[in-house]
Amino acid sequence: MKGALDGEGTRALLQAAAAAILSGVDRLTEADMATGDGDHGIGMRRGFEAAVAALSGLEAPSPALALKAVGTAVMASTGGAAGAVFGTWFRAGARPLEGQGTLDGAGLATFLETGLEAVCRRGGAAEGQKTMIDALAPAARAARAAAGAGLGPALAAAAAAAGAGAEATRAMLATTGKARSLGERSRGHIDPGALSVTLILGAMRDHLGAG
Repeated sequence: MKGALDGEGTRALLQAAAAAILSGVDRLTEADMATGDGDHGIGMRRGFEAAVAALSGLEAPSPALALKAVGTAVMASTGGAAGAVFGTWFRAGARPLEGQGTLDGAGLATFLETGLEAVCRRGGAAEGQKTMIDALAPAARAARAAAGAGLGPALAAAAAAAGAGAEATRAMLATTGKARSLGERSRGHIDPGALSVTLILGAMRDHLGAG
């Protein structure tokens, strides 16, 4: 378990996150079929395949450059609302880390907090509306609380909080996005965006052996 990662380490961390999305496409598709049109997994596969290519093409990446590369690729290739919000998460979250040579616990918390704020602005949604925010917001809070212990503990805390937040979306009524039209039928299902956040942060945690 590491307290901080340099640019190459951050690239490997993000490659692990992308691999988790790619291996979880069927799971994401199944989740979206319950509340949407079933295309979330396919879109995320396109976006994170592009992210893998973008990460591979970076020379001497910094943490911020690696995060921005993922966001740019996802925004350009995923399509739909998922491309906009997941791309925004990574691109906006990378900005305050520019000029920093390592990603540590505090940097992770800043990445999550800044990305969360930008996603809320872009999507016009808030916590409790059955979206990715319901996983990302508790993850950001947990990462900040554990930031002083280093990157590994902060990632472990963030991943656990994201998982609990995603599970909590089962009981929520969707009030935004495509699932809104389902009304009460949206209850009983995990939001696919929240599940994607959980896959990403869980893979990062496992990559560092921080579980």
